[in-house]
Amino acid sequence: MRMRRCVVTAVTLSLLLFLSSLWLPQGTVQSCEESWRPCLNVFTPNREVVRAAVTDAADDDALGGNDIIRECAGQQFQVSRLLLHLSSALGPASDVLLEPYLLCWEELIKFMESLGPLVGFFTHKVEEKITLIRQLSLEESTIFMTEDAQRVAPPPHHSHAYHSVRSMLEAELQRGVVSFDSQTPSGSRTLLRLHRSLLWLQLLLEKLVTEPEGRSMGELCRDAYLEVLAPHHPWLVQRAAELVFHAMPDRKVFLQLVCVRTQEEAEPVIHVIVAAIQEIHRRTQRELEIRNMLDLP
Repeated sequence: MRMRRCVVTAVTLSLLLFLSSLWLPQGTVQSCEESWRPCLNVFTPNREVVRAAVTDAADDDALGGNDIIRECAGQQFQVSRLLLHLSSALGPASDVLLEPYLLCWEELIKFMESLGPLVGFFTHKVEEKITLIRQLSLEESTIFMTEDAQRVAPPPHHSHAYHSVRSMLEAELQRGVVSFDSQTPSGSRTLLRLHRSLLWLQLLLEKLVTEPEGRSMGELCRDAYLEVLAPHHPWLVQRAAELVFHAMPDRKVFLQLVCVRTQEEAEPVIHVIVAAIQEIHRRTQRELEIRNMLDLP
């Protein structure tokens, strides 16, 4: 009987690895690998007050640039670093710069992996998507370098296609590498998966503020998942996600991650993070929507 239970568990975890489509972030947190407990077990009082940078004064209020964010010593995930990447991703004319956007995801993955190693079963899918967009960007750079070396001078307004969300979507659409009928390894399709997951994280953070403290982290994750990501996932992936939700730690672990002691202290910090994510999501949503890319297969 015990052997059968072990086999079922092993098969289930294998399904987690194989079937998990994008919905959780990434990162490498070495200290998490040896224990099923969350990475942060003890609150550290050694805090440094830092101010989140913003790239445009017009976005200062939207991103909470005037709010104070505490930086926790001795942990991988830092709210201040996440906000710095989010604000750096705000490009001109309501565009989103791609590299800072990917750096946001790398920081968000550190946050998710700090919730326990089981969540890490999903992070490799995000890593694959980040790697794909960067690989496409590298290939584009190589082509540009080769072409420029053959010219006396580069053409005016010569722009890298993977510089921003807008330039990538437009370039891939014009080149015909985006399919509206079948799955293709395009940056546009990959971005759409990241975009959906960003909304899932936004809703989770909002629920941490609005839902009663008696509700567990797993319950909040499940509610946000059912609202945003479950409609895009097959039945087996949804069942695998349920296992992860059951393994989520207590909500107090989240307080440790944002370097506060109480729910009341956490609320202004969460509001700043949510406002920053909302702005990035709003801009990306618009670029995808005007090109009818919100339902790419």
